[in-house]
Amino acid sequence: MPGLMTFEALKSAVTDGTVDTVLACIVDMQGRLMGKRFLAQHFVDSAWEETHCCNYLLATDLEMATPDGYASTSWQSGYGDYVMKPDLTTIRPMPWLEGTVMVLCDVLDHHNHKPISHSPRAVLKRQIARCEAMGLTPVMATELEFFLFEKSFAEIAKGGYRDLTPISGYNEDYNILQTSREEPVMRPLRNHLYAAGIPIENSKGEAEAGQEELNIRYGPALDTADFHTIAKHATKEIADQQGHAASFLPKWHPDRVGSSAHVHQSLWQGRENAFHDPAGDHGMSDLMRHYVAGLIKYAPDMMVFMAPYINSYKRFSKGTFAPTKTVWSVDNRTAGFRLCGADSKGVRVECRIPGSDMNPYLAQAAQLAAGLAGIEEELELQKPTTGDIYEAERAGEIPRTLRDALATLNGSAMLRTAMGEDVIDHYCRAASWEIEEFDKAVTDYEIARGFERA
Repeated sequence: MPGLMTFEALKSAVTDGTVDTVLACIVDMQGRLMGKRFLAQHFVDSAWEETHCCNYLLATDLEMATPDGYASTSWQSGYGDYVMKPDLTTIRPMPWLEGTVMVLCDVLDHHNHKPISHSPRAVLKRQIARCEAMGLTPVMATELEFFLFEKSFAEIAKGGYRDLTPISGYNEDYNILQTSREEPVMRPLRNHLYAAGIPIENSKGEAEAGQEELNIRYGPALDTADFHTIAKHATKEIADQQGHAASFLPKWHPDRVGSSAHVHQSLWQGRENAFHDPAGDHGMSDLMRHYVAGLIKYAPDMMVFMAPYINSYKRFSKGTFAPTKTVWSVDNRTAGFRLCGADSKGVRVECRIPGSDMNPYLAQAAQLAAGLAGIEEELELQKPTTGDIYEAERAGEIPRTLRDALATLNGSAMLRTAMGEDVIDHYCRAASWEIEEFDKAVTDYEIARGFERA
């Protein structure tokens, strides 16, 4: 049962007993799948039209706490319902779960059935619609980097998340010997995702012990975000089935490199790459030059959407392939924005800033908004920066803390116009809550440093 399923095919599979469970899922603010497990017969009988969930699902943190300060919902308003509207074009098998398929749902207002504006899928759809109104189709791809650990999630939690041991003992970047030892996780991950209709290209060892990268073929922007979210979820489930933990925490150890989620992007007109002009410098069209200039100008504005947590900012340091400067360069991995496929029909830009903890819908939407602003403003693209960009003196800096990124997002007139005041206020509150919670924490560092000597 490979690939996407039609609703009719699902009904047939339910009738013959092949499928007994349907996962109806929304994507939450953190980019996770949340929802219900339906008896498949009930889903095809009636729940395929709509079901409901508590509206706190788009106003919680990683711990499922219920912070105050959200305009959309609160204890005072009683935490009512949202409508989960299944997108029947997203039905797919979950081959690593017996007899199970899933469907992604859009989130609608319970009273008027209009999309909830701060729902991650809706945020991205709004920017895609802006592109389409200009006759353009955004084509994107994300890279998933993560760490595999020797122990399971449950064992690591019982140990207080201390003494973490990666599944391998040395840097395994492109290393076939070491990654062969990790095939009990990675082989079923690749094959199950492919059977689920996710166009997997490859996996490889990354530049640290126990670090993996999963690559999925580029596609329409919404598909890309869906693929990313499902693949990330599958990685955790399949690793757990094999007795291992897979973590997308960007920086789990001070002496280890972090995990990123680079975003490749271009705009197309029909079957032609609108970023390509064989007569342009490096094969770049004027449209692409304006778009990339917008990415660079507004990189600080969209930082919360690319690095949403306190830990996200621990990844940005010299000599780690995590960029710290908002400049572009030609095929240079020290730049925030890398030109890929120069002088070819596949010319595109890679944003190297996002971490593995990003919500792909929000990160992609923010980048589209910035790029479109560059086109609308006809921004001029400066010459590419060369050499070791960590040492570049005349280069813009990304915000280095969530606190700084929040202030920049809050004041972003561009994103408030592109995404809506309510959306920006909503995600500003999410970021401020992360800061408030961290400010209350007493860390191991503080205790070890000051317990005796303070």
